[in-house]
Amino acid sequence: MTGTLLGVLATIGHAGHQHRPVVIPPGALVSDLGGAVPIGMIAGVHPSIRAARLTPTEALSTT
Repeated sequence: MTGTLLGVLATIGHAGHQHRPVVIPPGALVSDLGGAVPIGMIAGVHPSIRAARLTPTEALSTT
């Protein structure tokens, strides 16, 4: 979601600098968030599932 916000702000800044209208298709925003949310969930859930399978002593002893 932060990437989407940064992209929108960069687009607004660039369009303003070039004296052009800001055009951001709504479908682009929806598809961006639609892709970012599942990827973020997988990136967060996968390591936590692996860590949950370890005993506390194993988790603390491995680097």
